[in-house]
Amino acid sequence: MLMFPGVIDRYREFLPVDDATPTVSLGEGSTPLVRSRSIKDSLGCRELYFKLEGCNPTGSFKDRGMVIAIAKALEAGKTRIICASTGNTSASAAAYGARYQLETLVLVPAGEIAIGKLAQAMAYGARILAVNGSFDDALTTVKGIVESWDIELVNSLNPYRIEGQKTGAFEIVDELGGVPDILCIPVGNAGNITAYWKGFKEYRGIGRIKKTPKMMGFQAAGAAPIVRGMPIPNPETIATAIRIGNPASWEQAEVARDESGGLIDMVDDNEIVDAYLRLAREEGIFCEPASSASVAGLLKLPELDVDLTGKTIVCVLTGNGLKDPGTAEKRALVELEYVEPDVGSVMNLLASGN
Repeated sequence: MLMFPGVIDRYREFLPVDDATPTVSLGEGSTPLVRSRSIKDSLGCRELYFKLEGCNPTGSFKDRGMVIAIAKALEAGKTRIICASTGNTSASAAAYGARYQLETLVLVPAGEIAIGKLAQAMAYGARILAVNGSFDDALTTVKGIVESWDIELVNSLNPYRIEGQKTGAFEIVDELGGVPDILCIPVGNAGNITAYWKGFKEYRGIGRIKKTPKMMGFQAAGAAPIVRGMPIPNPETIATAIRIGNPASWEQAEVARDESGGLIDMVDDNEIVDAYLRLAREEGIFCEPASSASVAGLLKLPELDVDLTGKTIVCVLTGNGLKDPGTAEKRALVELEYVEPDVGSVMNLLASGN
């Protein structure tokens, strides 16, 4: 028994589960909503919060959807699961697969996965196939395998993934006691913006909230098919989690944008890294680069003539910074200083001003 209620226990009435569905959990959900202490002041908004999805069990938002996908797979008697991944989905699938004794197969684009994410899937014991191609190539291959083999697809094409991920929207409303004016969120395969919009609409439908936020999605400039209006054959960005050229939930993301009166725009790698470092150094929040696309996009909104005055804003930070430690090592521009292990040497170094 878990002392910490997971997504299924907390939001059962809103999920496609019943008495026949196993109550699966690793303690996912109920992630912190942290008020900004610094970045807010440069924007003129009323309040700014960060939803820390990196506090989920495998370090990303993927756990919210994976728990429902796994529960329904177990309910259906499945013994194998499969996904294509830029890293976070593979880590989540492998973790839940290990806990519930499901054979887990993941396909990843060769050489394109951050080491922190790949290490997780390895540790959990998944079988990992590195595809000579992009994430989109890997997903196409996975879809073909599912058609010819008895194995459960747990990418966000699986509708149960979206059902679980919508609980992030519920938590924001429950924590704030209301709805934000604007929600900023990274867009890769576009399942998360789809899920959050679904969650807000469901809460409005039962009268929990009277309005919904404007959904502001942000792609990386080198992987921005929705913004550019065409698939990107070879997407490229430092934000590996959103390095996707043909999102599975493209149409649904556009619906979320249009119905909410929001937008989907793009931010370049320099803007992503700047936001990544600002979050770490001004807010004490270490997220992976793809997560910081939401904040990079927020910082860009005034340039797009979006008035933030008096607004309450939530930025979803989708993954933990430890997922991609290489970016910090390369971009933080902090050098180790070597010193002898005695007080005098340390004090002399500090006094030198170097």
